[in-house]
Amino acid sequence: MATSTNKTAAFGVKLIHKCALWAGGIIGPYFFKNDEGHNVTVNGDRYRAMITNFFIPELNNHDVQDLWFQQDGATCHTARATIDLLKDTFGDRLISRFGPVNWPPRSCDLTPLDYFLWGYVKSLVYADKPQTLDHLKDNIRRVIADIRPQMLEKVIGNWTSRLDYIRASRGSPIPEIIFKM
Repeated sequence: MATSTNKTAAFGVKLIHKCALWAGGIIGPYFFKNDEGHNVTVNGDRYRAMITNFFIPELNNHDVQDLWFQQDGATCHTARATIDLLKDTFGDRLISRFGPVNWPPRSCDLTPLDYFLWGYVKSLVYADKPQTLDHLKDNIRRVIADIRPQMLEKVIGNWTSRLDYIRASRGSPIPEIIFKM
């Protein structure tokens, strides 16, 4: 399962949202808000609260076995308390900076949320020119909910092809990326 945080800007406000993706579905989006309901940036405490109060309960609602958890190297993701929480949850199946399996920095071509989901979602959420943040959030929720497992299976198939290439080339950059849908 790959996770990623994305920023969507509208009306002079940054909307921070998080999703997790695997071949069978998407968990999220999760919008980061403070106790008053205002949009906020992500910090370690907020990220850990999201993992504990949203992500893990949602994950438990799905039939996902032997899950590997992959995240980028954002500071809130790699704080010692965050890594400890994720190690307690996923053990050695954590791919992250400072995790049992180190994730290479600046490797967005190996993260399905970065090379697929956020571009796909953004290409559709602004189609009807949302006029409010609530409308934008509704569009994000709708677009993500409409992504079928068949599409996600292709995304994960493409991801494994990318990993195979990197393994075979001993870490060389991917010279040409073709995303087949």
